[in-house]
Formats: sequence, structure tokens, C-alpha cells
Amino acid sequence: MKKLFKFILNTIPRPLLIRLSYVIRPLLAIALKGNRYTDPIDGKSFRMFLPYGYGTQRNNVLSPSTLSLERHRLLWLYLKNETDFFTAPKKVLHFAPEQAFYQLFRQQKNLDYTTTDLLSPLADVKADICNLPFEDNTYDVILCNHVLEHITDDTKAMQELYRVLKPGGLGIFQIPQDLNRATTFSDDSITDQKERAKIFGQYDHVRVYGRDYFDKLRSIGFEVNEVDYTKTLSADLVDKNCLASGEIIPVCTKK
Repeated sequence: MKKLFKFILNTIPRPLLIRLSYVIRPLLAIALKGNRYTDPIDGKSFRMFLPYGYGTQRNNVLSPSTLSLERHRLLWLYLKNETDFFTAPKKVLHFAPEQAFYQLFRQQKNLDYTTTDLLSPLADVKADICNLPFEDNTYDVILCNHVLEHITDDTKAMQELYRVLKPGGLGIFQIPQDLNRATTFSDDSITDQKERAKIFGQYDHVRVYGRDYFDKLRSIGFEVNEVDYTKTLSADLVDKNCLASGEIIPVCTKK
């Protein structure tokens, strides 16, 4: 199964994968039903989760029902337990909307919810993150997760995120991050896709972010809270929900 999923991820274009998943997902949920692991997003339990990864695959991380990964489930728990995202009126901008969240967020009566991306079939607005077609100070919440590592000019992208966020607004900008690195690494001379997947985690990533990521966000103007949310949860819950212990959520606010 691990080799099959790796082949699928590296062969089928992502927009087509998204469409196909709507057919395959219910079948996977039935086949893997059990009680060992639980997806907190929909509350469904399974005997195992699926493997995932373009370079090195991780086992037991992809929920069969919502197709959520560790980062999605962690973010869900943080938004649900630590914010008023699901209760207060919010104007929300969501980049590259994840299937794990898309329908649930759209159904929230308190959210004025807009999705954006260049390629995703789930995007309401086709837009370049470095040149957004939105007015200054528009959104209460911006979700932009696992996007910036794909963007060549991430400084410009961060500036655009800052521009369209309201003063006092909340931005969550998760990225794949190597906390063992002090500084972010990139190397455009590496062109082989397999080598890039090995070094950067995915063939279309342009960098590996280090611990300096948070300071780069601060240099744009954001106030950044580096939230290690798994530290606030029990070890049993971290295991039950298949979370990545120690993953940092960058919680950003605009002064």
C-alpha cells in the first residue's frame, strides 16, 4: 500500500487527485473502520490511518474519512479549543483549501468564507498569492498552510498576507519545518525531482524552512506566537489522533 500511495502522489496531478478523492474516500473509510485511531475533525475511528509523503513516506498519518494529515488535525483542535473561530462572525480567507476543512468551514454560519488558489478546483478566486486581488485590511482570519514553501518570492507573499489581514486579525501560516535547522535552506541548482523530494520533502518545494521562519514573519510586521500545542495535550490523545508531537503552529496577528 505504501508503494501504491507514493506512485499515486507522484504520478497523478493534484487537481485530479482532489476530484478522485471524493469517490475513493467513502470506500477507504468503510474498509479501515475500527477503534484504534480517531480523527477529531469528524469523530470517526479506524483500525489504521493511511501512509502519505512524496519523498520519505510517513506511515499511519492520512485519515481515511477527511483525508486530514497530522497538521490538519492539530490545527482543528487548536481552532476549536483555543479560539472563537467556530462561534464569532469572521471574514475568512483560506489559501489552497484542504479537503479536510473545505465543506465544514463553508457550512459554518458564522463564517464569511472565501477560498483562493491558482490551480485548486476548490478555489472561489483564482489568484497569485504574491499579487492578491483583495483590498487592504479585509480579513479577520487568514489560513495559509503548506503554501509558502512552494512560493519563490515568499517575502512578497508574506507582505500580501499582512496587507489583506485586518489589524488585530489572526493568521495561521503552517509550513513544513526542520526545527533542527537554524536557517532556511534553498538550492535552485538541484533540478532532479527525486533529489529535490529527498532534500526538500517534496519535489515542488523551493526551500526547507528552519527556526528563522518565525523571525521572517516578524520582519514583515506580524506578531508571532510559536505554539507547541501538542504540549498541552495528553500523550494518549496525541497518539489517538495521530498528531506530530512537537509541531509548531505559527499563530500570527497584525499590529
